[in-house]
Amino acid sequence: ILSLILFIGQGAFIPLMEITEKYKNIYYYFIAVLFLDAVALIPFASLRLKRKAGQFTFIKLVNIILNLSLNLYLILGLKMGIEAIFISNLVASLFSLFALFPEILSNFKFRIDKVIVKKMLKFAIPYLPGSIAAMAVQVIDRPIVLAMTDAKTLGIYQASYKLGIFMMLFVSMFQYAWQPFFLNNAKEENAKQLFSKILTLFLLAASVIWIILTLFVSDFASWEIYHGKTIIGQKYLSGLYIVPAVLLGYLFHGLYVNFTAGIYIEEKTKYFPLVTGFGAVVNIVVNIILIPVMGILGAALATLFAYMAMSISLFFISQKYYEVQYEYSRIIKILSLLIVSCCLYYLVYFNYEFTLLIKFIFLTGFTIALFALNIISKEEIVRLTKILLRIK
Repeated sequence: ILSLILFIGQGAFIPLMEITEKYKNIYYYFIAVLFLDAVALIPFASLRLKRKAGQFTFIKLVNIILNLSLNLYLILGLKMGIEAIFISNLVASLFSLFALFPEILSNFKFRIDKVIVKKMLKFAIPYLPGSIAAMAVQVIDRPIVLAMTDAKTLGIYQASYKLGIFMMLFVSMFQYAWQPFFLNNAKEENAKQLFSKILTLFLLAASVIWIILTLFVSDFASWEIYHGKTIIGQKYLSGLYIVPAVLLGYLFHGLYVNFTAGIYIEEKTKYFPLVTGFGAVVNIVVNIILIPVMGILGAALATLFAYMAMSISLFFISQKYYEVQYEYSRIIKILSLLIVSCCLYYLVYFNYEFTLLIKFIFLTGFTIALFALNIISKEEIVRLTKILLRIK
């Protein structure tokens, strides 16, 4: 529906998006990708619900490889510009849809069930405003940074922000596995206890990823790959200090994903637009307040606060309809450790040099704190190791 609206209203949307005649094709590529991805969404969900992990992973993996390969060929080989990105996405999306055709045909029935349609619309309609607001949370900081600073500062901000992709990928992989898992296990007797444990384990894993990336992302980003060229470019390295805040923002987005379980199970999707809309408002307001004072760090913190607001508000709504007794003591300890560690990082960053010794002390202190605060025990590590060895 959104693709159709964008196509019919192209006369209004193209000028609004400030797309010049030269790049007009990009608009049509965008609509096509949006349509193809929307069609592929249900078959992908079907594979996840049927636990066809191999087929799902294969299609997704080939999609990524195809997308990346085409980008490299079109940009480096054929010297194409931004259009190459959209063409690559379009080809990758077409592949996914063709690969999903057997799944689509095996489930396709031309029949309209009014009861099911009504139920589906009630469940799905809130997604449109909710998705728009969620998208705003992710991208609204860019135009605000540009308006309140300059293009050079925005370039530094965007280049450094992209390094949060590692936490984003972790959260995305968790989300892909989490949704079919809680839907399939919601009626199990011990479902809520299981969901509680999963949240703790997710938070623990994410916190370990956070500390490692926070301490060593600068080494990765400044790694010379070819004749003095670094991963994100020498001129963008000055913005790396925003990465810990960006990573923490994605971590809180992961908590938000965890709390969606109760909303889906109890079919209370009407709250999604309210929660994501609240997050978007927080993002805009905090950006306007902090950017003049803190620059691009203020923008990164604004997105962090937006995800915090979304996860906290969704937690209370979800608990109202689907109460889960989470391991609050451990969760509070982990979050406290993360926030204290983040504050200490910036204290050291702005006053001292982050030498290898300081990084080692930081990492050691974080690890000791995990045990000293009884966040994780030796017995749990031994048990987890045995499980992993058994799987291997």
